[in-house]
Amino acid sequence: VQLVESGGDSVQAGGSLRLSCVASGYTYRLGWFRQAPGKEREVVAVITTGAGRTYYADSVKDRFIISLDNAENTLYLRMNNLTPEDTAIYYCVADTRGTRLHTWDSPSRYNIWGQGTQVTVS
Repeated sequence: VQLVESGGDSVQAGGSLRLSCVASGYTYRLGWFRQAPGKEREVVAVITTGAGRTYYADSVKDRFIISLDNAENTLYLRMNNLTPEDTAIYYCVADTRGTRLHTWDSPSRYNIWGQGTQVTVS
């Protein structure tokens, strides 16, 4: 499985962005993590590729929307009402193992990571 992200940019507070991630190969879950300077990597949102069940971090709930276009093998993250606290490198992630040793919000659950795309909010 390979993940190729795009869509990162610099925007003003209150603005919107949409991140994209083309995912080749079979996955159980796809999602987005982010890492801000000096902070640990944290989950943003995850979607199961079968049932389309979604999970969100509390900090982005009601502002971000994760979606999956199965026909295009593309994962999206629509980010609305962005704040400077959303500034980070955003990583597309995939779980290709389907094990349940880690919770949905643990980085260890996801064995494939994209190269990251920078989002800056000022």
